[in-house]
Amino acid sequence: MLESAATPVASVQRAPEMSEAQLMAIMPRLQRHRSLSDWLPALNKAMAEFGITTVPQRAAFLAQVAFESTEMRIMEEAWGPRDFQLRYEPPNSLAASLGNTQPGDGQRYKGRGLIQITGRTNYDSLGKRIGVDLVDRPELAIEPDVAARVAAAFWAQRGLNALADSGQFDLITRRINGGAMGQAERQRYFEQAKAVLQAGP
Repeated sequence: MLESAATPVASVQRAPEMSEAQLMAIMPRLQRHRSLSDWLPALNKAMAEFGITTVPQRAAFLAQVAFESTEMRIMEEAWGPRDFQLRYEPPNSLAASLGNTQPGDGQRYKGRGLIQITGRTNYDSLGKRIGVDLVDRPELAIEPDVAARVAAAFWAQRGLNALADSGQFDLITRRINGGAMGQAERQRYFEQAKAVLQAGP
């Protein structure tokens, strides 16, 4: 079952809206590469929309976003195409699992956004969830408002709030990454985000 902004969080205190100072403390390299004024409202709006409201939920979400996008500096997968990227192109089993059915779908639906979504199926389902046509316009997935909402929709779709509140950060990484790549760095972001958010704006 998909979570939504209306999903109640019982007996857990909701965190206040994230401040500029908090975001910069969690991702200090952000300001040099992207306008902070674009990302802060986009993240706050997306977290509220998809019910990412407690300190553990927000800390886990922001930690994963920070790692996956290198603090929102790398929003799009570089396309070679390298050997592994050629497997995104049909016909083969990886392309099929991603929903890539047309020539060029591998490049068209390459990894983009704060939590790098890949493949026609993800672009289609998450685009429909946020009401944006990402199949015809996949490049929109790197725009701050859309990227933040896609990441939050992805998070909700996979039930990651419950894992955050129960302290299963390692399992969150596996649901996002399919493995444990960069787990130590993700964990460092998580601990920093928790400390910053608990301290308040």
